[in-house]
Amino acid sequence: MFVLIGAAIVVGSVLGGYLLEQGNMALLVQPAELLIIFGAAIGGFIISSPMKVIQSVKAGLFRMLSSRIYSASDYLEALVLLSEIFFKIRKEGLVAIEADLDEPEKSSIFKKYPKFLKNHHALAFLTDTLRTLTITDIEAHELASLLDYEIEAHFEEALIPSKSIANVADSLPGLGIVAAVLGVVITMKKISEPPEVLGHSIGAALVGTFLGVLMCYGFVGPVSRNLESIANEDREFLTVLKAALLSFVNTPSPQVAVEFARRVIPGDLRPTFLELEAVIKKAKK
Repeated sequence: MFVLIGAAIVVGSVLGGYLLEQGNMALLVQPAELLIIFGAAIGGFIISSPMKVIQSVKAGLFRMLSSRIYSASDYLEALVLLSEIFFKIRKEGLVAIEADLDEPEKSSIFKKYPKFLKNHHALAFLTDTLRTLTITDIEAHELASLLDYEIEAHFEEALIPSKSIANVADSLPGLGIVAAVLGVVITMKKISEPPEVLGHSIGAALVGTFLGVLMCYGFVGPVSRNLESIANEDREFLTVLKAALLSFVNTPSPQVAVEFARRVIPGDLRPTFLELEAVIKKAKK
C-alpha cells in the first residue's frame, strides 16, 4: 500500500508542478520514447539476468507490494514456537522432536503457528539446525559459525533482486539520453521547418531524458532500496532464531533462550517481557 501511495505522490508532484507552469500534457505523451527507454532497459535486464534472477526479482516485487514483511505478531509467534519446542526438548529430549522436524507440515507443534510454517527460509533454518543438534555433538562456537554462514549466504541471495533492479535504475538516465539523441536526429531532418515545429520536436526529444531520470530516481531506484530493506528484514528474523538456538545450546533453559531472542528483535516490533510471558502461559494451557 505504501509503495502505491509513494508512486502516486511522485507522479502527482511532478505532473502537478508541470501543470502549474502551464505545461502541455500532450507533449509528455511520447510512445516512441517510452518504447526506446523501457524496451532497452528490459532487454538489458534479460541479457544480464539468468532465469533464476528473473524469478527472484518477480518474487521480490510481489513481496514488496504486500504489507509489512514482518510484524510484531510474526516475532511473537516465533518466540512462542521456540518456547514450546525448547520445553519439549528439555522434558523429553531431542529425539522427541525428530518427527516434527522431518514433517513440520504435519507436526502438532508447527501447525499451531501457520505464519511461521509459511516462512520457508525460517522454517528450514530452524529445523535444519535442530536436526543438526540431534545427530551431532557440534560445539556452540562451531554452531554459531555455521549459523552465521547460513544467514550471510541467505542475505546475499536475498539481495540479488535489489542489485538487479539497481542496475536497471542506473541504466535509465543513459537510455533516456539515447532516446533524446534519436529525437534530435529526427529533428535535424526538420531543420527547414518553422520554429514552432522545431520547438515541438526538440521538446519531444527532451521528454526521453526526463523520463529516464524520473524513472531512475522516482521509481526504479526506490524499488531497489525497498527490496534491500526486505532482505535486511529477513536477516533480522533469522538472527532472532539464531540467538535463541545458541542460547539454548549454551544454557538449556527455554526461558533464557527465548529472552535472548526477544532482546534481539528490532525495538519497534519487540514484545514486552510481560506480554510474551502472558502469551506463552496461554499457549501452554
